[in-house]
Amino acid sequence: MPNSPAGNVVFSPAVPWDRIDTVLLDMDGTLLDLRFDNWFWQDYVPGLWAKPRGLTLAQAQHELAPVFQATMGTLAWYCIDHWSATLGLDIHAIKDTVREEVRWLSGAEGFLQALRAAGKRTVLVTNAHPGTLAVKERQLGLLHRLDAAHSTHAFGAPKEDARFWPALQAAEPFDPARTLFVDDSLPMLAAATAFGIAEVRAVRCPDSGRPAKDTAHWLAVDGVKDLQAGLGG
Repeated sequence: MPNSPAGNVVFSPAVPWDRIDTVLLDMDGTLLDLRFDNWFWQDYVPGLWAKPRGLTLAQAQHELAPVFQATMGTLAWYCIDHWSATLGLDIHAIKDTVREEVRWLSGAEGFLQALRAAGKRTVLVTNAHPGTLAVKERQLGLLHRLDAAHSTHAFGAPKEDARFWPALQAAEPFDPARTLFVDDSLPMLAAATAFGIAEVRAVRCPDSGRPAKDTAHWLAVDGVKDLQAGLGG
């Protein structure tokens, strides 16, 4: 397989679509541009938090970094209720005021259309809080393009937690041997693989404003549109 000029990236071979019934898709960084979320949490929210404290943006970012990092890998990291209480900001309302900045990643809409035309069950599986999902749905009309959507908050564990996957399967029956899972997070791909999902793919370009990320040994594509070859419909 060819290597990326930026490193030893294993690009994905064609998906064996004849052996796939269900497609589980991440939202932010897979279907939607992670540029919004990176800007919102790394710049916009720290800027709002800084103002009443008389801090510069850089000072606020420095103070908030360990606060954010302490929750990584847990549902709190993704929970807007948690961050509203922690930061003293109405994160849901703030996010709604800037929802016009939410964007599809290139080719994602076409990929969803192709999945539907090919008769694949298409399921959104996101760590995003239901409130965040609602904001992005209002902006883009995401959900009518899918067969189902699940936030991990309903299951009490994020995708990187092994406990999530059997709980999801109980609510959304799927055969792991005939399932494709696509995500930009390597820990989530690892958890899905450990559960037995046959086909997983990493997204190298989740943020349109940043260079492609290192996806290590995982089969990778720049974006979901690159998975469409051979899908038919």
